[in-house]
Amino acid sequence: MSHRTPVDTIDDLDRRVIAALQLNGRAPWSAVARWVGTSETTAQRRYKALRERGVLRVVGTLELDRTREGSSMLVRVQARPGRGLDLADQLAVSPDVRFLAVVTGAADLIVDFVARDNEEMMRMLFTDLPGADLITSTEAVAVIRAFTSASMWDTGLLPVEAAADLRPACVASSCDRADWDEAPKALTGLEQEVAAALKEDGRAQVSTLARSLGHTESGVARAMDRLISRGILQFRTLVEPTLLGYDAEFMVWLSIEPDRLDAAGRQLARHPGTKFLGAATGRFNLVGHMVLPRRTDLLRYTSDIIGALPGLIASDVTLHLATLKYSWHRMVRAV
Repeated sequence: MSHRTPVDTIDDLDRRVIAALQLNGRAPWSAVARWVGTSETTAQRRYKALRERGVLRVVGTLELDRTREGSSMLVRVQARPGRGLDLADQLAVSPDVRFLAVVTGAADLIVDFVARDNEEMMRMLFTDLPGADLITSTEAVAVIRAFTSASMWDTGLLPVEAAADLRPACVASSCDRADWDEAPKALTGLEQEVAAALKEDGRAQVSTLARSLGHTESGVARAMDRLISRGILQFRTLVEPTLLGYDAEFMVWLSIEPDRLDAAGRQLARHPGTKFLGAATGRFNLVGHMVLPRRTDLLRYTSDIIGALPGLIASDVTLHLATLKYSWHRMVRAV
């Protein structure tokens, strides 16, 4: 299991820096400093300290449905009694696992597998599944369209004007995308290299990328600008929600009447606690990753927010006990 860091080891300035970077992981330090109320030097120093401790990480993420770089499958896993953490440790080291959480409820683990194609996904799930001897059952759902993604989440710790100032003009809600019916476009070799490097360090400077990749700065800058302007490359700030004041992290699994799915998705995507929400296949056709300040807030949330969704047939909630992996990266857990 991953190491833990106490919640009280970061302060309000740290949280504001994190909030600014969540709005735009590559925001200039001058803009970050302006919104968090400190100097550029201090903002940079706070970021560096948080990153070195493993508390914070900025990464570039590809929108898979806009590329030919693969597809994901969310899998609800039940483990043999008493072996859930052993299974989680085996799954966490797999390079095919993008997200992993230990949860309560109708599943023990939630795992997001990413594969290049259907053949690789079948191998991954049915032939070479890590820890298969520790698994009693699985249920897989494919996310077929995102209503909102984690890179669009606003922590609420900064004024509402901060998002408009910090986020690139080309970043728009997944609900409002005009290219859903367009065929995915393959990335060029250089675009793949740039995306892979930014997956490790989303704030890497163009000069650093060019030097490590063996390309010119202008070529790397153009490739990055193309990916960002097309909405293919986004930047996400990875941090435990508990450190930002969100003690309840959970996933919702909803069955919605098919003709009301779009309306329900748009409505739930607007809730400030929604980090990710997507339409999916299977008995749950709307799946979301959510946060709330306290677990006690779940009662009102399920009655007033989930209960008010149009076309709701059934719902399930899996509450996170620990989130071990975000966007392929293991993170330090908060206590």
